[in-house]
Amino acid sequence: MLVENDAPLAPLTTLRLGGPARRLVTAHTDDEVIAAVREADAAGEPLLVLGGGSNLVIGDAGFPGTVLRIATEGFALDGTALEVAAGETWSEVVHRTVRDHGLAGIEFLAGIPGSAGATPVQNVGAYGQEVAQSITEVVAYDRTADEVVTLSNAECGFSYRHSRFKAEPDRYVVLRVRFRLEDNDGLSTPVRYAETARHLGVEPGARVAVGTAWTAVLLLRSGKGMVLDPADHDTWSAGSFFTNPVLTAAQYDSFRTRPGTEDAPAYPAPEGCTKTSAAWLIDRAGFGKGYGGGPATLSTKHTLALTNRGSATAEDLLALAREIRDGVRAAFGVELVNEPVMVGVKL
Repeated sequence: MLVENDAPLAPLTTLRLGGPARRLVTAHTDDEVIAAVREADAAGEPLLVLGGGSNLVIGDAGFPGTVLRIATEGFALDGTALEVAAGETWSEVVHRTVRDHGLAGIEFLAGIPGSAGATPVQNVGAYGQEVAQSITEVVAYDRTADEVVTLSNAECGFSYRHSRFKAEPDRYVVLRVRFRLEDNDGLSTPVRYAETARHLGVEPGARVAVGTAWTAVLLLRSGKGMVLDPADHDTWSAGSFFTNPVLTAAQYDSFRTRPGTEDAPAYPAPEGCTKTSAAWLIDRAGFGKGYGGGPATLSTKHTLALTNRGSATAEDLLALAREIRDGVRAAFGVELVNEPVMVGVKL
């Protein structure tokens, strides 16, 4: 276990901004993770669990307690049953399942930055796939009960970009994630996302070689600045900054009374709701690619990513986020919700 005081946090996040941690602990085993959590809880000090730092906005004042950086390792595959340690790099986990084993189930989640342990928290998803579809169990340390627990898929409470872990952020620390993948003789799961289908030249519902699907997603993500590249400031982001709004029937009817919404994307959502596109709303509200004249701007490749052009502060980024949120609300009556976790700041 490595302990550092007054440690910079910005280099540990994909946005590359935010102040220091009073104390930074890097844990390499599950036992070290649990020991660090117990120590912080016993001292009654704030605790921030950090994985890949890809879904995080840390305030300029930093964090006044212990930041626990999980750097555990472990990739165990038995047939189609996969168990990975929370500290494993997610993009490499996906690559190994495809490249080394030809298995499907998470191939459309290629190139997403961050750690494996963060994926169930956010119910990470992209291109018609989300981890809730393949996770069987999550092993976590329950800070309330002071014990290691194993939660089934149903107990994880997954929904769109949400989970029990996100609903109770101060209770669980993910240690390991278990998946059930698919052996489709080298073929992918059905292509569900229209953009992916067009790129692959197939109809939605078709299957392609799992490696072909993985490559296609990487190309699509790269074209939007969503694959990390230190030399490309469009990738100095937290990925999609706002979730796609899910509107009730009444909210959707009200939205459709607004001028210019005739061609707004609309997708069925549970409980009679309709999901629309945050990127479409942002663009149509007047915030195009590259919007912003300061050190924080929208990506030049994708309107859903807020980026640090090299010298931005957290406040620079949040000022832009608030401008966009307020502009969308004024134009369409829809409230955008941030996807990244806010630490020491509020939108």
